[in-house]
Amino acid sequence: QVQLKESGGGLVQAGDSLRLSCDASQRAGMGWFRQAPGKEREFVAAISGNGDNKLYATFVKGRFTISRDNAKDTVYLQMNSLKPEDTAVYYCAARLDGMRMPLYATDVASWGQGTQVTVSS
Repeated sequence: QVQLKESGGGLVQAGDSLRLSCDASQRAGMGWFRQAPGKEREFVAAISGNGDNKLYATFVKGRFTISRDNAKDTVYLQMNSLKPEDTAVYYCAARLDGMRMPLYATDVASWGQGTQVTVSS
């Protein structure tokens, strides 16, 4: 099982930026999901194990960028132009089969502990 450790959440104002990091214990297809209070966990972005393929949820396209440093097995989520509706706990996720991207919760082999992102208006 992949061990994941997230960092980088916090409280910011609308329009600000944050970068989340996720350190993994091994190479894997990685992604970010988020869960707001009273809502289901939803897909945000994903990147394949070699970094060649990326996918974003429609609501973050053009604002968020996922990337990875394979020398460190670290995945990043750069979040720009943050909105109050981006407020949620953000979870790093790993998929182990073939380095493919985790697009659904059922694809995920391991979850991080979650990091809170709060965007004030």
